[in-house]
Amino acid sequence: MKYADAPHCQAAYIYACHAVKGHRDACEWERLACERFVKDLDRGKKWSYRFDEKLAERVCRFIERLPHVAGSWAHRGELLVLQPWQCFIVVNMFGWVGADNLRRFRDAYWRIPRKNAKSTLAAAIGVYMFCNDTPLEHGAEVYSGATTEVQANFVFGPARLMCQRTPALCDYFGVEVNAQNLNVLRTASKFERVIGNPGDGGSSSLAIIDEWHEHRTGDLVDTMETGQGSREQPLILKVTTAGSSFAGPCYAAEQEYQKLLKGVHEDDRVFCIMYGIDDGDDWTTEAALRKANPNYDVSVFGEFLKAAQAVAIREAVKQNPFKTKHLNMWVGAATGWLNMEQWQGCTDLTLTQDQFSDDVCIYSIDLASNIDLTAFVKVYARKIDGQRHYYAFSKFYLPENTAYAESNKHYQGWIVDGYIDVTNGAEIDLNEIQAEVLDEMLTDHPAEIAYDPWHAKQLAQTLEAEGGLIVEYRPTPANYNECMNELEGAVASGRFHHDGNPVLTWCASNLIAKPDRHGNIVPIKDPTGDKKIDGIVAVLMGVGRAMHVGEAPDLDIAFA
Repeated sequence: MKYADAPHCQAAYIYACHAVKGHRDACEWERLACERFVKDLDRGKKWSYRFDEKLAERVCRFIERLPHVAGSWAHRGELLVLQPWQCFIVVNMFGWVGADNLRRFRDAYWRIPRKNAKSTLAAAIGVYMFCNDTPLEHGAEVYSGATTEVQANFVFGPARLMCQRTPALCDYFGVEVNAQNLNVLRTASKFERVIGNPGDGGSSSLAIIDEWHEHRTGDLVDTMETGQGSREQPLILKVTTAGSSFAGPCYAAEQEYQKLLKGVHEDDRVFCIMYGIDDGDDWTTEAALRKANPNYDVSVFGEFLKAAQAVAIREAVKQNPFKTKHLNMWVGAATGWLNMEQWQGCTDLTLTQDQFSDDVCIYSIDLASNIDLTAFVKVYARKIDGQRHYYAFSKFYLPENTAYAESNKHYQGWIVDGYIDVTNGAEIDLNEIQAEVLDEMLTDHPAEIAYDPWHAKQLAQTLEAEGGLIVEYRPTPANYNECMNELEGAVASGRFHHDGNPVLTWCASNLIAKPDRHGNIVPIKDPTGDKKIDGIVAVLMGVGRAMHVGEAPDLDIAFA
């Protein structure tokens, strides 16, 4: 398909084709987003949606009449010029319409590294939907939402300056530029900031959620979504870099966006694109920088990125911040231990525990506190081609008072999805956990039950009285150095397999390896924020004991 009279659509189409055909180095998620666009264009008239190039061009032309508001471009008084990747995003979001001529996409997600002008583009889209949406939205409400006022200003601030520096736009649409908001009196439209949890009352036509990875809960998104019920074609735009919080709503939602792009499920109302590098790419190369940064040498200069990369190569403490902000990689703790992309690669949703009836089984229980998260993990071990593989299944418990505390909203989704069991009262109900472990022992016949003696002596004594072989696993370098090295190697080589429990992944992302003066390491949690490691500590105990207990049969073929 060609768009002779629609240059922005043409640029978007060429951009997509180059990614799909491999003419340009693109990460998996960028390529799949482009592939989705090309396939949708080929669906024909029988599909529910059609691509309206005139409408897409209208939005692009509006954006390109807005000024730059920062940097040398603003100093020279230049207008915005959409790059091909930006054309791709804009024409996708605004070019697709249904039979009623209303927009197809109602939920958009961008994961784009820092300094690639994502906030500028979001601000320009905000200005368009505030004063010139099609069909004209009377009473438009556009919100820039973030966790802090400073963050909310990253979108609202440029939008305000774009209007302030374009008198013709203000005169034509009747825009009033105020310190705290923009408004159009004749249509009762407004554009303003929202900080934290705004409560009910708004009816957003567009909600821009900036740096979504920093949100601990989904409250802001939920409030915006529930307020859009009276809008004909509302849009929620979530813009972010990658982050380090695997417990927040952003990471959980991204897993669903990835499934959508892979074709695991369909949702014609969602647009998503994620820039970054692929697992296995060498992050120390210039090719990685170009692949992850769509505005390379436009708004983010190659020399700046290469200098930051050189520092990260030289100083290990700078690696994770660099990977997160400039390569758009999800990492764990600020100085995290495990490679979380490799960890995700160890996920196997086809695993079931009845596949391991003939294998070594270790139970491990980490009861860090009577009022907090408790982990019960089963680790199975078997040899495949002479190498030991580990298979972990995890379960978590929280006391009721902790689970539903206002400060612990990040647990709520996991509770609903069944990854965390809530026990009655203010403290963990050891009787409930004990009953479950005893019931499981009848089927699994674990070789050992490893436990950290802190807070768990009573539970251990009961399990021992019922026939369990109980092993204390104290948090010392002698106990943890070997199993941490083994788990790290198993994750890197694909010898470790887990069932995809997101609570376990969160715990794994929070673990830091603390060395002693002899170079031995022990696990400690990331000290920033309320981050738990109980699940991954339980895995380490299981791996540590499985390394020395029994010998599983040596299989000639990989486990399926």
